[in-house]
Amino acid sequence: MLKLEDSYLHKGKRRELIRTLRNKGISNEAILEAINNVPRHFFFDSALLSHAYEDKAFPIGEGQTISQPYTVAFQSELLNVVPGEKVLEIGTGSGYQAGILYCLGAKVHTIEFNKTLYERTKRFLPKIGVKVKHYHGDGSLGLPEQAPFDKIIVTAGAPVVPKTLLLQLKIGGVLVIPVGDRKQQQMLKLTKQTSKKILKETFDNFSFVPLLGDEGWE
Repeated sequence: MLKLEDSYLHKGKRRELIRTLRNKGISNEAILEAINNVPRHFFFDSALLSHAYEDKAFPIGEGQTISQPYTVAFQSELLNVVPGEKVLEIGTGSGYQAGILYCLGAKVHTIEFNKTLYERTKRFLPKIGVKVKHYHGDGSLGLPEQAPFDKIIVTAGAPVVPKTLLLQLKIGGVLVIPVGDRKQQQMLKLTKQTSKKILKETFDNFSFVPLLGDEGWE
């Protein structure tokens, strides 16, 4: 069992990581502060601990990864969480992105397709003071019983934008989702201006694990 210790060394490495993110263009101070307040090394297996503050993605088992810090920061910046907003995260994974959203003041609902990761993260996040609502199921279908949401963030690559997710957004709400093939996706920000009008903005290319489910990859 990994001991949850946050040393001066870890805190120093987080400050270095924040400098790296600033240099890459992340400017939202609330997001940088959240990254400083969530010890990323808590989410790592002991064998990979020394890599926790590198700006890279790493495996967490079950064919999944903990996202690169820049990717987490970039998606969070597009989402632009206002404290108190109800946010749906699709793809809990390690729980790191959920921790960042929680630190930003969001009321987080997070859904994970993989049962093992769902159970692991549901046990783990409360131990580090991250209080979110966990669900196991097909994230490509969203969470209709909890809709509507102010914001939705998808942390897996989708073949198309699932229409069900747009339906679960409030008017004025934002969906951030990577869309493309299994190897590379373009980050999209979709703002629901009216029930029938969606503003679509496109950003850089990224590489995510595939979004599985009825409106994702089979």
